[in-house]
This record gives sequence, structure tokens and C-alpha cells, in this order.
Amino acid sequence: MQSVNIRTTQNVAIDYQTAGLGERIGAYLIDAILVIAYWVSASWVLVRLGINSQWSFVAISLPAFFYHLICEIGFNGQSLGKKQLNIKVVRLDGSPATIGGYILRWILRPIDIGIFSGAVAVIAIAVSNKGQRLGDMAAGTTVVKVGGKVNVTSHQLIKSLDHDYQPAFPGAQYLSDEEINIIKEALKVNKEQANVKPALAVMQKVKEHLQVESDLPPIKFLYTVLKDHNHLNSQ
Repeated sequence: MQSVNIRTTQNVAIDYQTAGLGERIGAYLIDAILVIAYWVSASWVLVRLGINSQWSFVAISLPAFFYHLICEIGFNGQSLGKKQLNIKVVRLDGSPATIGGYILRWILRPIDIGIFSGAVAVIAIAVSNKGQRLGDMAAGTTVVKVGGKVNVTSHQLIKSLDHDYQPAFPGAQYLSDEEINIIKEALKVNKEQANVKPALAVMQKVKEHLQVESDLPPIKFLYTVLKDHNHLNSQ
């Protein structure tokens, strides 16, 4: 199975499995069915209401036209079809995907998928070593699998920890088991779903609780807190 290594802005390398052609086509078909169902239903309602002006049909077509762009911006890189198949758009540099990136993917979508019945996208994804269609190449994104189970254990978090290690945050020793589990869950969500938002929120709470200031990026900060906690409580 093809994978892509994404090094996040927190300098943490994460390997993701790229979404296969079958999964991307499956998501496309689910989305297409939903868009067609919406358009047919909306058209039927207009007819039943006796509204048959050209502009009315243009108006109900706009949500279908912008469907993929709206979904990817609103659902953090996922359309409803992608959600169903547990795949999502992520940036290759590990930073959150931007609205500009989603717009680039959407603008190039007709070339990727509209020309030759999607052959351009299929060929681009097949020859790319990062599973990218043309829109992904332009936006610096790819589509990966998310939601796989990842066990975050204390052993993994303090692997290769030196006995002479000097804790950065001594107060981490007094964090409760519940607080440590919340930190682990935030890190787990970041790794499984490429979603750094929970880690950002937890980082702020931990800083307030420990009454510390730090310029460390969120993921590195939380890993450091866990390492400090384990080191101090193992003495």
C-alpha cells in the first residue's frame, strides 16, 4: 500500500496511507449521487410550487456547483463521500489545508475529472508517488486514509529517553492520570486524523494549569510534557 511521509510544522514525521484509486472513485460516486439527488429534489419542489423561472433553477444549482469546495472548507478536507470512506485532504507539509488550497483543487477539478471521464485524474494519481491529481499538485495536498487505530503508549512516548534527561516542565510530575490521558488523546487525534486543533486547545489548558510559557510548537510541547511526567514519576 502506497504511503506518504508528512513532516508536520511541529517537526514530527507521520506516515499516512494514501487513499487508493478505488476509495477516491467510491467517494466521488457517493458525492455524485448526493448532488444529483439534491438537484432532482430541489427541481421537483420548484415545479410543485409552480416556480419555473430560469433564475430559480440557477439558484438551486449553485449549492451543487460549489458542493466540493463548500464541503472541503466546512468539513476540514472531507466531502460527505470522503467522510463515508474515511479519507481526507491534507497538506504535504503538515500544516492545516488552506482555503486557497481548496479553491485550487476545486478550480482544477473540471480538468482532472471532467475531461475524458476522469482519466486525467486517474493517470495523475497512478503516476504520482504521493497519490496526487493535478489539483493536489497545484495545492500541495494529497488524499490520505484517516481513522485507523493507533495506540499511544508511555513506552512509545519516552522511547530512547536518556537517564540524564532534564525535564523542561517539572510541574508535569503532578498531572493526574486523567489529564495525561487527555494529552494522549489529543496527540492520537492529530496522528489519526491530521487534525491539530485538539492539541492546540489542550496545549493552552496545560500551560495554564502548569503556569508555564513555552515557544515549543503544540505537538512537541505535549510530547515534552508527557516525557517529563514519565521521567519524573519513574525516579
